Amino acid sequence: NAVIQGRIDKKFCDDQCRNTYNNQQNAFSTNYIRRVNHSLKKNRNILEATILSGEEMGKTTRDRLIRDGFLFKYFTHIYETKKGNIYHYCYDYGYLELEGDWFLVVKEKEL
Repeated sequence: NAVIQGRIDKKFCDDQCRNTYNNQQNAFSTNYIRRVNHSLKKNRNILEATILSGEEMGKTTRDRLIRDGFLFKYFTHIYETKKGNIYHYCYDYGYLELEGDWFLVVKEKEL
């Protein structure tokens, strides 16, 4: 609500007003990205906790993952093996759905 001084085409009275306007315009997408990244990190931590220290893989059930707060709709990438098995990854930890609501959890090998 301040008086605008300067160029005729000037839209904002100062940098603070310009920043406030742009932050409000981008708030929805920024918050959405923040929530998705939080879910991805949480999924990764749940998968990491499934593998015992010193082991390369672990097994768990769907119920256990859900109880821990795992959200299956969030993953970073998919890897399909030559045999046709499909692993869903959350960063460097992945899972393969097995029979009977069991999951094999693996850590991606370092390159």
